[in-house]
Amino acid sequence: MSTTDQGATPTGTADREIVISRVIDAPAELVFEAFTAVHHLSRWWGPEGFTTTTRSFEFRADGEWDFVMHGPDGTDYSEWITWTEITPPARIAFRHGESRDDPNTFETVIAFDSDGDATRVEMRTVFPTREQRDEAVEKYHAVDGGTQTLANLASYVGGLSPRE
Repeated sequence: MSTTDQGATPTGTADREIVISRVIDAPAELVFEAFTAVHHLSRWWGPEGFTTTTRSFEFRADGEWDFVMHGPDGTDYSEWITWTEITPPARIAFRHGESRDDPNTFETVIAFDSDGDATRVEMRTVFPTREQRDEAVEKYHAVDGGTQTLANLASYVGGLSPRE
């Protein structure tokens, strides 16, 4: 099940955020683990039809992931993430942009909540301005892309066994 919510939140960022969630049929530890190693991320990260090439990867607080997403039309998108918080297996926070010096970076928090044998993953992204959020939605199809990314994650972890 997948849901998207751009409604009001108590943080006062509703007009600048995108919230996407999905219940994944796997334990939180396994879903969280899919974020911890580049060999996992490269197999599911991104919307349908995209592939990922990693230049460097350090999964730790203040570590960075420098990568290129290759679109199905052949377009390459330089991407950069710095992890700002890692709380296994419950939460990951990061800043995301085109590069370390990108003035338009945005912040994402991913929460992993156990739901019996499943995990509810909520991805909350906050942009610096409403206009940047709107551009991400309209020009880059961020809601559809985020929904597809979580679907790819669900499919990927469905084929994993713990500590693979």
